[in-house]
Amino acid sequence: MAGKALQGVKVIELAKLVAGPYCAKLLADLGAEVVKIEEPLVGDEARKRGPFLNDVPHPERSGLFLYLNTNKLGITLNIKTETGRQIFKQLADWADILIEDNPPGVMAGLGLDYEKLRMTNPRLIMASITPFGQTGPYRDYKAYPLNTFHAGGEPFMMLQMSSTPDRPPVKGPGLIGEYDCGLSAAAAILCALYARGMTGSGQYIDISKQESAIALERLENVFYANRKKKETEAMITAAAQGAGMVGGLMRCKDGYVVLAAMQENQWQGLLDLMGNPAWAQDEKFQGEYNRSLNAREATSLVQQWMSDRTMEEVFRGGQARGVPVGAVNSPQDLVNSPQLRFRGFFVEIEHPETGRIEYPGTPYHFSQTPWAVERPAPLLGQHNEEIYCALLGYTREDIVRMRENGVI
Repeated sequence: MAGKALQGVKVIELAKLVAGPYCAKLLADLGAEVVKIEEPLVGDEARKRGPFLNDVPHPERSGLFLYLNTNKLGITLNIKTETGRQIFKQLADWADILIEDNPPGVMAGLGLDYEKLRMTNPRLIMASITPFGQTGPYRDYKAYPLNTFHAGGEPFMMLQMSSTPDRPPVKGPGLIGEYDCGLSAAAAILCALYARGMTGSGQYIDISKQESAIALERLENVFYANRKKKETEAMITAAAQGAGMVGGLMRCKDGYVVLAAMQENQWQGLLDLMGNPAWAQDEKFQGEYNRSLNAREATSLVQQWMSDRTMEEVFRGGQARGVPVGAVNSPQDLVNSPQLRFRGFFVEIEHPETGRIEYPGTPYHFSQTPWAVERPAPLLGQHNEEIYCALLGYTREDIVRMRENGVI
């Protein structure tokens, strides 16, 4: 059987909800051995978040938790106790990578900061994920995903690229900013792992959720930094969408499509799809530069035409004419997609509490180190005996004693 891309890499995850666990999940899916640490009795906060199987709240049946924690081992540990901290240090000595999301200063206060841990494990790579990073005037600010998502400026840019840019900003879908940060963190960790292969030394990675969001909109955000003035709405739209681009999220009579008619040939294809309307002959819509200055008006006129057409009509017609347009799929559309089914994107995983249900798989297919489901998300403390006894050498009597003392 073929190995995995990160086979042999050992990861400790001391994180909750989405960003840190998603980062660790990406590594686990690549074959790393991930040990997830949860607070005794309470567990990861994601266990309390829906959706729940059959809409019945249960800590072992949260769809959010189940998805984020497949392919991981799970233990409970209270690092606020002296014994808990000693055990954590043992795990840090064993690990290649440590992912944590405590507020700045917490790990140092417990004597578990990177400088302390690297003294006994200089190859350790430690990644700390916080709302605003470990330094700066905002370092101690608390924040929910809604705060960090808006702090990154992404909702403003999303509005400017929509067909209704004058409405107030709204939250992004789901916990998109958290997943974006988890992906950025995983990429940074893999780079540090590569560097360790050349130098033999680990390093510390300071990850800001705000900066992760900004990085996704780096082109748009750089306009203000260089021009030192706020753009007009029309120019913001042009800058965000590219010179001559008309489109964004647009409503059809049975759903939505996303249109991006940037180049001249794309615009001409769109006009052909619309039957070459008379208004398109106006000088202000001629050429990419003029359209960029009047993109808002052009988009509004295209929207009026689309309102009476079906998604399929716009999508297929645009596709045949070389127009970048795509249907906005619902969850039902995706689950039933013949493309995704053919590629095996959705996979069934057996879990002791939920039974056999489908999960999203991975967006990649390795020819030599294929992805596979090794285990479902762990029950709370499911692998305590495996980690504490088999790995660290504690006895079952030790486990009973530590459980009674609130350590695990």
